[in-house]
Amino acid sequence: MIRINTPLSDDVIKELKAGDEVLLSGTIYTARDQAHKRLTELLSQKKKLPFDLRGAVIYYTGPTPTRPGQVIGSCGPTSSYRMDKYTSTLLKLGLKATIGKGRRSKDVVAAMKKHKAVYFAATGGAGALISKCVKSSKLIAFPDLGCEAIYRLTVKDFPLIVINDIRGNDLYKDVAKS
Repeated sequence: MIRINTPLSDDVIKELKAGDEVLLSGTIYTARDQAHKRLTELLSQKKKLPFDLRGAVIYYTGPTPTRPGQVIGSCGPTSSYRMDKYTSTLLKLGLKATIGKGRRSKDVVAAMKKHKAVYFAATGGAGALISKCVKSSKLIAFPDLGCEAIYRLTVKDFPLIVINDIRGNDLYKDVAKS
């Protein structure tokens, strides 16, 4: 297991390889389809984003309502391909990693290689277990989107697998070949 902390730097990213198991700690941001659409709209309007993308990690999740005594509800990953049309733009501005499930498009893999970013997979179906890694949660943008709003999460030892690294390697393709 490789332990890394946010914000992510090029030095940390370049050491990661497709297939590496990672425990991530620090600040990450949730964002799904509608939040990504709004982020790109803000960029096109030359408006400030609700968080700094440089070194940031976006987790494709829509947390369920928080139960009493918990920090967050279940927060499993959603399918990443739905954010592909927005991802290259965010990577260009310094986003260093995304977390989700499923394959990424060829364009996104090329953009990760160009902008030195990685794609992590979180275990689908384990949202309740993953939520135990979340130490704090704060709504920071687009509250009208409900569970698709942007939250700032503080995570500790969030378990991930590197799917795509900065060299263009793809764990899903490697597994399919074997």
